[in-house]
Amino acid sequence: MILRLAFFSVVLVVSSIPLPAQQTSAATANTTASPTPVGTPAGITDPEAATRAWLDTMPASEKARSDAYFEGSYWLILWNFLVTVAIALLLLTTRLSARIRDLAATLTSFRPVQASIYAIGFAIIIWALNLPLNCYEGFVREHQYGMSNQTFGAWFGESLKALTVALIILPIVFAVLYSIFRVAERTWWIWGTIVGIVLTTALTIAAPVFIEPIFNKYTPLSDPQIRDPILALARANEIPVQQVFVVDQSRQTKRVSANVSGLAGTTRIALNDNLLNQCTLPEIREVMAHEMGHYVLNHGAKITISLAIFIFIGFALAAATFNRVIRRRGPSWGMTGIADPAGFPLLMLIFATYGFLLTPIANTMSRTIEGEADIFGLNAAREPDASAMVALKLGKYRKMEPTPLEEFIFFDHPSGRSRIRMAMDWKAARLPCEEPR
Repeated sequence: MILRLAFFSVVLVVSSIPLPAQQTSAATANTTASPTPVGTPAGITDPEAATRAWLDTMPASEKARSDAYFEGSYWLILWNFLVTVAIALLLLTTRLSARIRDLAATLTSFRPVQASIYAIGFAIIIWALNLPLNCYEGFVREHQYGMSNQTFGAWFGESLKALTVALIILPIVFAVLYSIFRVAERTWWIWGTIVGIVLTTALTIAAPVFIEPIFNKYTPLSDPQIRDPILALARANEIPVQQVFVVDQSRQTKRVSANVSGLAGTTRIALNDNLLNQCTLPEIREVMAHEMGHYVLNHGAKITISLAIFIFIGFALAAATFNRVIRRRGPSWGMTGIADPAGFPLLMLIFATYGFLLTPIANTMSRTIEGEADIFGLNAAREPDASAMVALKLGKYRKMEPTPLEEFIFFDHPSGRSRIRMAMDWKAARLPCEEPR
């Protein structure tokens, strides 16, 4: 996502400066809309049989393609981690990190500015070293599976925009963080946690207003046939929004998506133009009801609290590890201690390992939250068949029937099978959809 670099800077899990991924909710991530199946299941009252019937409407070739795409994502997770480790070790063992710090020291004696200059050099080097993998992941692979509408020039331009955002945010973060590290060398990890939480929350609030519009244009949805049912859902659930925004993501991707982003006064519900063009009104209502579930169920606050806990644990682990490594390797790497910006790649290495090992836990927490939003969406929109259809469209490039182990480790959303079964369970309960009985 656009803020991934900034967030990793705050929590010191900087593995790359990636392209701005589409800001999607888990309800609609990794998806390209499929045409409506020729024959949709009807008249089946058993939830398990109905689920199987919906799954069987997916062509075998499409299912194989979906499985291949998502299984490839497993390897990308591993490759991203290994590349991060390799880059961190390269910066340390070649003393390149120390040379960047020394260059900053020759330009100014003011330590916060030194840290900012180091951040600029670090960001550019990380961007360049990650460019081949990011190019494959964000451009080559997306075209290979028919999900991208971008030319290479457009993709590379957005990569440069992401780098520019990083070059604005990172110097500020480094100046603040290393000023704290200098004056609190024994309790740096506690203060680092506080700064990380504050900056992460600030970026979440600022993103919809200042960062996301750099990459996409947000305009109010004007079609009353689509807008009014969405706003009616919002009013029915006490959501204080007066309009819904449309994002022009069709110039970048063929995926359909929607999101709820921001906190406090910047919270915004948006859907992309692909969703409008490729989905029916019941499907759009179902997706937007899911998004509203995130707001009503306070998922933004819950995610922020979870991140705060993860940041705290990460800094505690870094505090237990960093000084021990510096005592053994510091002289050969040309660094002195936590207050030395040249040691940042070591922090990056520690946090990247922590984040990699945390993957199943973080995905399970996200999957649980998304499941709650799914249930809310079913109860709000009351469109179980549309929910099943959306799950099929999401599954075009997302494995529909993973093994339990795959779903536990790699899925940060419920699988398509799980979502369809939930919709069929809801349908089998025969809840009133119009007037009370």
